[in-house]
Amino acid sequence: MIVALIVACEVGFWVLLAAGLALRYLAKKPRLGAAVLLVEPLLELVLLVVTTIDLKNGAAPDWKHGLAALYIGYTVAYGHYTIKWLDRHAAHRFAGGPKPAGAGYGKARAVHEWKLVARTLLGVAVALALLQAAIWYVGDSGDTSSLHAWQFGALRALGIHALIAVAYTVWPKKAPAGTPTPETERVG
Repeated sequence: MIVALIVACEVGFWVLLAAGLALRYLAKKPRLGAAVLLVEPLLELVLLVVTTIDLKNGAAPDWKHGLAALYIGYTVAYGHYTIKWLDRHAAHRFAGGPKPAGAGYGKARAVHEWKLVARTLLGVAVALALLQAAIWYVGDSGDTSSLHAWQFGALRALGIHALIAVAYTVWPKKAPAGTPTPETERVG
């Protein structure tokens, strides 16, 4: 049941996002679109409550509970970022807004990657806290090894993301030939 709820929350996230953006830009109802977008955090709250009830009712803590914690952590860290990113693209595509800037090259790209690592750190911190709360909640009465494994998995993901940011810092991505950079724009 938890896996089905996680899938439903993910599908619900994208459905609400599409509906909110469609209301904002296609139906020209920005306040209603914003209201629909504000409903999205309720999905994570429902998932958290159902996961807690499942554990309270004696379910053995397993990978599904760990996945729910990571999903909630990811959504806390990246949900608003994803909505803003897609909102800027929808504004450009459907409302004549400015073209959204990319991640950039060189130092700007490295800074962007480190900001994403900070988001991943937030998501991992939320997931670790939820997993630890579940471990304490279950106590010695159940096998919590799968929840501990999810904690280590979350930390591994953070480490991999940090290595990616280090790579962009040490070996900066170069702009393709002919692409204007902040330095050439000041000169020209």
